[in-house]
Amino acid sequence: MSVHCLLVAGGSVPGILGRWRCFPVPVGSSLVQGLHNSCCRKKSTAPKKVIPSVALCDENTKKSGNALDKLFSSEQQASILQVLNTASNKELEAFRLLRGRKSINIIEHREKFGPFQNLESLMNVPLFQYKTAIQVCNSILCPETEGEKRKFQDNRLLRKLIKPEIKRERLKAVNSIVSIVFGTRRIAWAHLDRKLAVLDWQQSECCQLMKGTYLSSVYLQEISSVISKMPNADLYVLEKIGLSIQNSSRFPVLLHFHIMEAMLYALLNKTFVQDGQHRVLSMNRNGVGKHFELMIGDTRTSGKELVKQFLSESVLKEEPRVVFPSEKIVRYRQMFSSTEQQRAEELYDSLLQAIAFYELAVFDTEP
Repeated sequence: MSVHCLLVAGGSVPGILGRWRCFPVPVGSSLVQGLHNSCCRKKSTAPKKVIPSVALCDENTKKSGNALDKLFSSEQQASILQVLNTASNKELEAFRLLRGRKSINIIEHREKFGPFQNLESLMNVPLFQYKTAIQVCNSILCPETEGEKRKFQDNRLLRKLIKPEIKRERLKAVNSIVSIVFGTRRIAWAHLDRKLAVLDWQQSECCQLMKGTYLSSVYLQEISSVISKMPNADLYVLEKIGLSIQNSSRFPVLLHFHIMEAMLYALLNKTFVQDGQHRVLSMNRNGVGKHFELMIGDTRTSGKELVKQFLSESVLKEEPRVVFPSEKIVRYRQMFSSTEQQRAEELYDSLLQAIAFYELAVFDTEP
């Protein structure tokens, strides 16, 4: 009688079968027939019903469009369609959600297919999905006021200027700040109150930090010593320099700046663990440069002459832009004169940064 050999997983058996065992099975047995049917079952040749993806997309768009029409009354729909069908590209961009490519797409769709007949047809415009279409329709019905537009623009500019993001209420309530600017050889700070009175302004040499192997203990010792001289303030504002890491020759300087920034954040944010409130912020250097018109292309020029002007105006004008207390003006002018040959840009920049912070973030006004 003919037999088939059935392999079954089992205990370890030496030889080429490894961990499999061989059992004889008669040819006509139901076990062999069942295994054959299971392994050699023919695939069904009946064609499967395929729903085209385009049809699904059209169906979903149609349902969303119908739902979109139901969200607004006939009067509201008429108002929205009036804007979509008659507004110019510039007029459409007045709505915040229609700026950029969306307004262009509406104009192009209108020119190609004619006026929008209903809100559902808005779903056929590129970049307009269901949720976006609802937001756009609502913005057309309830356009932003000039105050809201300005507030949005101000918040956007503020986010680019200052990191991390901080609530406006806290900024408006600030009474004094310490503005800190550090370079490769020195660190300078200016302490100003909200009347733009210079309460303290000085610098400290840190020549040893970039020598050797950037030891954390050396940085901690040097920076702790500098911080001990700084006055208390509501906020501490550090200058943020945007150096590119692609230039490998600048890597030692970039490393130095990152270590300095991290140390200052850690040592000055004394209450962060308890209240989670940032007391240390970083301010974009070029943003300050633009505020004082010190930028030539992407390069910021020296603020030395501007600081010199502020010092003079403090004596000559009744209402100067920056107030240097009379009992300190002589000392500040002597300090400025003594640094003129040293190019003490950190000293000048610390003062300019403090003024720009108040004028841009606290007062929210241009001089």
